[in-house]
Parts: sequence; structure tokens; C-alpha cells
Amino acid sequence: MLRPRLIIAKGKEKAPQRRHPWIFSGAVQRVEGHPQVGDLVDVYDAAGVWIATGHYQDESIICKVLSYDTNQIDDDFFMQRIRQAVDYRRQMGFFNNAATNVFRLVNSEGDFLPGLICDYYGGVLVMQAHSMGMHRLLPMLADCFAACLGEKMVSVFDKSSATLPEGAATDGYLRGIEPDEWEIVEDGNRMMINFFEGQKTGFFIDQRENRHLLGTLSEGRRVLNCFGYTGGFSLAALRGGASYVETVDISRKAIDLCNRNVQMNFGVVAPHKGVVADVLHYIDSMDAAFDIVVLDPPAFAKNHRSLQQGLKGYRAINSKALRQIKSGGLLFTFSCSQAVSVDDFRTMVFSAAAMAHRDVRVVRVLPHALDHPVSIYHPEGEYLKGLLLQVI
Repeated sequence: MLRPRLIIAKGKEKAPQRRHPWIFSGAVQRVEGHPQVGDLVDVYDAAGVWIATGHYQDESIICKVLSYDTNQIDDDFFMQRIRQAVDYRRQMGFFNNAATNVFRLVNSEGDFLPGLICDYYGGVLVMQAHSMGMHRLLPMLADCFAACLGEKMVSVFDKSSATLPEGAATDGYLRGIEPDEWEIVEDGNRMMINFFEGQKTGFFIDQRENRHLLGTLSEGRRVLNCFGYTGGFSLAALRGGASYVETVDISRKAIDLCNRNVQMNFGVVAPHKGVVADVLHYIDSMDAAFDIVVLDPPAFAKNHRSLQQGLKGYRAINSKALRQIKSGGLLFTFSCSQAVSVDDFRTMVFSAAAMAHRDVRVVRVLPHALDHPVSIYHPEGEYLKGLLLQVI
């Protein structure tokens, strides 16, 4: 049976020729057949030459390409891709690190499985589909992971409700034990994860190496962790010997879990305070008592339509922090907005420093962790931008 076809308009072949994993609707001259959202479609150029095969979407990204090399997309194809992803994490030593048992197993386009995120939480595999095509495949993909991981996988959780159209998915366990909460460890810090209520897949795994860096710089210093969620950066700072840590987040549930995580690791007398507040307002009242400030906000720019408004928000919080931080202090600042380019982010930080009237220098560029590889053909996959700054 022939699959539906997307015919690329003449002159629009540039991105497919560069093996970009997204086919945009504006590049498609016509659709042949009647594909449903999530169906496999073949992509052809205007001369009728096959280009790629991928999952069809009724969106501006009309197709997420699975392969430019074969149109034989079956269970064996996905098994091979998943095995490659798991083998990469084994090669990087993620399965043999007693101090850290949480990491990303599949990073969507970075593992050549566009539309699929899989994170490993010490035995629980959390799968998140960003396309209906991938969501349909989750039970089969769970079987592939079981074959690769064996006893290292005790449960599979589907957390796709927030990444698919409303009503298309319901979060819940697909197989294995079904704990309400699950304990993980990162750099020796124990943390409780609630897969139903947690953001992303339950935790911000991509910041692991940046949290480790913060820990190495925190001894004897006062640290302010803004948009602190459940306290990942705060625990790293405390583990590193910070004299005082303050965690600020607008979510009461997040701060309650942060306080619980701190107590679980450092007891009730830990030099830590959790604050429920809007960071944009709270930072105005911050005095110059902090040696290190962490700004890890949510994505202010969800797409290119909201880019300028998002950059305005990033600039506001950065200028406030730069104005208030102690002389000689360090600022860890991030954007997780895919729509914000590296150049956009740097320009925003430059503007924020000028607005704050402080001398600022770049100490280090802060990327996402090694378990978040980026396809050379998909620069948009480098969504996390970060800088470590010193403020004079």
C-alpha cells in the first residue's frame, strides 16, 4: 500500500537537501493521498524523486523526518535507533555512575528520533511524545527499551499530556510498578520526583553539569537560586559548602518539595530558606548580600511570535540581578527558549549589563549536559543557552 506523499515545491529543496529533520508546510506544493495526523508520509521533490519519510502533522512543521536514507520504517528501524541512543549513554558512563542515576536516554532530533523524549530516573523511564506519530508508538518503543535495558528498567511512564493537543494523551504508567513518588540521586544529592505533577518529564535534567559547576564555586558563599523549582541548584550549592542558600519560586508546591529535598540531604538546620514569590518582584528587594545568583527561568519565548516579548522579560530579570548582585559576584543566567538564538541571548545579556551600569565579563559558556546531544543538521536543538558572568 502506497503511503501519502508530500511534494516539495520547486526551489524549496534547500532544507531537505541539508537533512534538516523538519519539513515546513510552506515548502510543500501539494499533499497526495489523505494522511491523518501521525501517519507516515513519503516526501518527494518536484521531479518525483524520493527525499525522506516521516510523521505527518497538521501544523506549520508538516512532517518530522525519521530518515533520509530509507523509507522502511518498521519496528526494527526504531529498535536500531533506540539501541544507538542507549549505547551512547553507556559509552558516556551514565549507567555506571553511583552518584547520579538520572539522565536523558533519547533527545528527540539529537538521537534522530524527532518527536520523542525519554528520560531515565533510576529505573523509571519517562517517555514524552511531541508528535502524534511518536505517541502512537509508545507501547512498541517501551518494548524496545525493555529489550535494551533489561532489569535496569522497572517502570515506564507516559508524560505527553502537556506536549500534545489537549485531550490527545493522559499521563500515567504504561508498565511496571506505579509509585506516587520516586527517589533519584544527582551528584550525591537525593531528590523526590513526582512524575504526575513535575515539570518537563519530572525534573530539569539538562542542567546537571551546570549544577555541578555551581557546587564547585559555592564554598563559603551566599547563593540566591531564582525560579528554583524543587531546588536542584540549591542542593548543589549546599553540597558545595555554601554558607547560605535562598530558593525563590512562585509555586508553593515546588518550594515545599525543595524544602523537603534540602531536609532529606542536609537536615532541618541547613542554611537554606525557601521563598514563595514572583521573582520579578522579589529581586527588586534583593540586597547586595549574595555572592552568586542563578537565573534559570521558564521559556519566556515559546515561539518566534513571542520572541521580542520574551527577550524583554529576560532582559528585565537580568538587569535587575546585575544591578543588585555583590561586587565580584557571579551570575549563572540561562534561557531555555528554542526561539531565542545564541546571538539573541548574548545581545540580551549585553543590553541588561548596560542597563545595570555594571562592568561584566563572561567567565564560561554554559551548555546543556552531555546526554543531550544535538544533530549537526538541527541547530535548533541547542535550546539551552547559558553564561556564567562575573560582575565587577
